Amino acid sequence: MTTADVSVRVAWSQDAAAIAAVQLRAWERRYDALLPSLLAERGLDPETHAAAWQASLTRPPEARHRALVALERVRVVGFALTGPATDPDADPAVDGEIGEFTIDPGHLRQGHGSRLLQAAVDTLLADGFTRVTTWVDSTDDALRAFLTSAGWDADGATRELADETGAGTVKQVRLHTATA
Repeated sequence: MTTADVSVRVAWSQDAAAIAAVQLRAWERRYDALLPSLLAERGLDPETHAAAWQASLTRPPEARHRALVALERVRVVGFALTGPATDPDADPAVDGEIGEFTIDPGHLRQGHGSRLLQAAVDTLLADGFTRVTTWVDSTDDALRAFLTSAGWDADGATRELADETGAGTVKQVRLHTATA
């Protein structure tokens, strides 16, 4: 019997292109109808997106902002962003958030999400946060089911994100969990 070489670690600046590629593939799957306008209005291409990730990984806003990557051998197959919660009703001293949680569509249901989620929550706990929130697209039943099976619950908060042209919107719900 063989086992896969899988892990989660803090992202390095050298992971920028791989993270950008995973994010763009996930967006393609998630926002199929909106993606052409998002890419056009933001001028996103793989190289530009990777450069933005490079800058973000090199200079995070503060020490408690982290990017974690899920690996299969040396290949990045997912990532999560952690840091202080930014919602108006959050207390950034005790409320942390997973700002993004993405697994490459070709690597779903292989355990990467569970490892990455646990590492993200452990990172936030180590940073002193006692509650964690994340926003989930209201139509992403798979991610919501995954998170609720891991003990997360909706807290009643919702929001609607619109692209800059107003042509497309994404409705989201907020989920939360305690870290300890």
